[in-house]
Amino acid sequence: MNCFIVYWHPEPRSFNGALLATTRDTLTQAGHQVRVSDLHAMGFDPVSGRHNFTTVKDPDFFKQQFEELHASEHDGFAPAIETELKNLEWCDLLILQFPLWWFGLPAVMKGWVDRVFAMGRTYGGGHFYENGVFQGKRAMLSLTTGGPREAYEPGGFNGDMAGVLRPINRGILRFVGFEVLAPQICYGPAHLSEEERAQALADHAQRLRGLHLESPIEVGVY
Repeated sequence: MNCFIVYWHPEPRSFNGALLATTRDTLTQAGHQVRVSDLHAMGFDPVSGRHNFTTVKDPDFFKQQFEELHASEHDGFAPAIETELKNLEWCDLLILQFPLWWFGLPAVMKGWVDRVFAMGRTYGGGHFYENGVFQGKRAMLSLTTGGPREAYEPGGFNGDMAGVLRPINRGILRFVGFEVLAPQICYGPAHLSEEERAQALADHAQRLRGLHLESPIEVGVY
């Protein structure tokens, strides 16, 4: 299986960093091919603009989707974007590894989506959801939170985690055709003991070893 991990955290020694290392090492040891885009280490620019492209559709008015369509037809994506697109096209499994910030993706990872999930290349022309470009591929969110598990349960302080993650799971991943696996969530790692963090990493590795046997979850409108 070809596995593509997109990771962002500003601190390499963070628990997210430990999750990344565990994911990469476990999948590699299981015989899978693994590629990693460490967005912080790469200095990935999350801001879209004409630098996304080497081609120009309309020099007088910038509309990103029109430029994406044009670039898709004329091999016109900037090298940094083309590399990420080829990784998406190569992978069988996409994993997004990140800390949940303000109920969503951190800005750099959201900017990665904004720049890389290009119209004409990753969606459009009737290719959405079950007919999406990436149908047959799978994707999973692996994330950490600041708060405890009970804060993200139905009726909890922050509301149901499934609802928190729906804009990502449905509005990004399922939208382009990925079958979505249940998220891997470590709640409040900063408040865990060393033993509890070690157990969380072991549980994560155990799940990864059987990930190929899992069925996707439903990520409906509601």
